[in-house]
Amino acid sequence: MKKILMVLTSHSGMENTDGKTGVWLGEFTDPYYEFIDAGYHVTLASPKGGRPPVDPMSELTEHLTGSNRRYNDDEAAKAAFSHTQVLNQISAEDYDAVFYPGGHGPIWDLAQDNNSGILILSFLDAGKPVAAVCHGPAALISAERQRAGFLKGKIISAFSNTEENLVGRSGNVPYLLQTRLEELGAEVKTALVPFLSHVETDGLLITGQNPLSAGPSAKALIDLLTKTAATS
Repeated sequence: MKKILMVLTSHSGMENTDGKTGVWLGEFTDPYYEFIDAGYHVTLASPKGGRPPVDPMSELTEHLTGSNRRYNDDEAAKAAFSHTQVLNQISAEDYDAVFYPGGHGPIWDLAQDNNSGILILSFLDAGKPVAAVCHGPAALISAERQRAGFLKGKIISAFSNTEENLVGRSGNVPYLLQTRLEELGAEVKTALVPFLSHVETDGLLITGQNPLSAGPSAKALIDLLTKTAATS
C-alpha cells in the first residue's frame, strides 16, 4: 500500500491579537479523505507531536466542508489527529509522498523547522513528490534554509498577499508569504480572482493557493504518484 505523510503545524499564536490560528481544518480533511478514498495509508506528524491546534475560524459553519462533517463522525481519523507523530522521528524513506496543509501556523514553525526542511529535500532528492497548500508552502522556506537557492526559479502557488489583506490578518503575521517566497526567488502564481482554486505543479513539487485548492492539490499529488507508478 502506498503511504502518504501529512505534516501539520503545532503553532497557534498570532501577532498583535488574542486570536488563535493553527491547522485550517478543511485543508487537512479534504486531502486526507482524497488519500484515504484512493487507497493510501496516511500518517500524521507535527513538530511537537500530539494534537495540533485548529484555527477556530475553520470550524465556523460557513467554512465547514463535506470532509469536515465526515471527519467529525470518524473516530479513527480524530484519534490519528490527536496523536500525530513527532516530526523529528519521521524518515522520508518510509513514505511515497508528503503533504503540508495550511492554516497560518506554518509561517511560524514549519518555515523555521530544520527537521521539516531536511525532510522536504530528502523526499525530492529521492524522486518523491512534495505537496503543500495555502500557508503550507511556508515549509519550503525551511528547505531553502537548508539548501540556499532551492526556491530560485520554482513555480509555486500559495496564499496571496491580496487574500491575506482580504481576510484581515496581514497585521497579525510576521511576513506576507507570497512576498517572502518571491524574495527567495520563487515565481508565485495565483488565481485571477482571490479565493478561487489554483494549483501549480513544478516537477515533483505541487502547491495550492488557498482552502479551495486543498482537495485539488491532493488529487494532483495522487495523479503524479499514479503516473510515476505506471512508468516505473
